[in-house]
Amino acid sequence: MPITLEALEIIVRAAGDVAMQYFNDLDSLAINKKSARDLVTDADVAVENYLKQALGEQCPEYGFWGEESGQTANQTSRWIVDPIDGTHSFSKGQYFWGISVALEIDGELIMGAVYGPALDDYYCAEKGKGAWKNGKPIRVSDETSLASSMVSTGFACLRQYLEDNNLPRFNRIAQATTGQRRLGSAALDLCTVADGQVDAFWEQELNLYDIAAGVLIAKEAGATVTDFKGNPGVFPKQVFVTNGKILDQLLPLM
Repeated sequence: MPITLEALEIIVRAAGDVAMQYFNDLDSLAINKKSARDLVTDADVAVENYLKQALGEQCPEYGFWGEESGQTANQTSRWIVDPIDGTHSFSKGQYFWGISVALEIDGELIMGAVYGPALDDYYCAEKGKGAWKNGKPIRVSDETSLASSMVSTGFACLRQYLEDNNLPRFNRIAQATTGQRRLGSAALDLCTVADGQVDAFWEQELNLYDIAAGVLIAKEAGATVTDFKGNPGVFPKQVFVTNGKILDQLLPLM
């Protein structure tokens, strides 16, 4: 590999420092709307610009796909980046937002990092080598009972027009589980499954840059990654991640 997890961590943590400069001065933060409920801030742009430059210097042979700047010419081997996943939370001064960076080569996720700067939680994984949080190995939970499970989801702000809306699905699952969370960053939500903090996460109509790093981290920690019908794979439009032990109990409710 032309880059190590250690070298990637230096770059992603430095991007976190860029984000925190804006987060610590929210009164001066410029917030714009890409659409009625979809926000972009100066922080999103600054973090993405930093990552594009730093990753390009480290690995000039790889392309880049960022939420804000789009795709460069080379997309066969590429960095997939969400500079701030959870921009609305960020803009409100909440802590649950993260920087997501994944390396994909020939359609396969190879390396990923998700960093929550306000929490100072750094998650990473490399294909076939495991997943870590703040330098310590992590694994999914051992929970086997759906009734005792804690789950998390998201209600993406642009999806209310969908006939297959998440609210009925949430209502079904909420009645069958002990705890439910809606935290606001799919990238970090996926990492909470990897770390055993929650037992399952699902969301719909996302983009690959929202989930690429998180699903690799979850898979390397032992999670199942499927669509809502249980088909294995990375599906941004139907991402469904569990500890594997409650998958069969959840599937009928999806």
